[in-house]
Amino acid sequence: MMNNETKSLIRKAQRHDPDAFTELMRMHRKEMYRTAIAILMNEEDAADAMQDTILTCWEKLDTLKKAEYFKTWMTRVLINHCYDMIKAHPVCGGLEPYAEPSGWDEYNLELKEAYASVEEHYRLPLELYYSQGFKVKEIAQLLSLPVNTVKTRLARGRKQIAAYYRDSQAAEKGTKTGK
Repeated sequence: MMNNETKSLIRKAQRHDPDAFTELMRMHRKEMYRTAIAILMNEEDAADAMQDTILTCWEKLDTLKKAEYFKTWMTRVLINHCYDMIKAHPVCGGLEPYAEPSGWDEYNLELKEAYASVEEHYRLPLELYYSQGFKVKEIAQLLSLPVNTVKTRLARGRKQIAAYYRDSQAAEKGTKTGK
């Protein structure tokens, strides 16, 4: 449920208040980043998709009919930009080598490694469900998929994440014991 302060910010932003819009984007930037990374698997491309999304949202905010759907609407815009980037540059994406920890926080490196172990079409539903709190029905609408397909992708994605952590723990134990 959206609080009154957020609804007020959305209404102000719809009246082209740049400060209110900036605050809305600040509130959602980590969620936007994680969604973009789940699709693109590349920091630079994710940043580009976020910038394009922010610009599109600013320009088209008057098309948002209900304030309570702002996050869903913004996420759909972001997903569309990410897929447009993939279509324009089919070789973009992929887990790149890391010289140093990400600027956002240490969580990003572990997240990217875990996401890289999951098949592409399972990553986004996992991100939307577990990190951003969307319901299965909302994810189905966002991705234009049947509800049961989303449930299946979540289940299979969970299995792949579990296998990734099982394998990484086994490798860690092998390193510690000198094997």
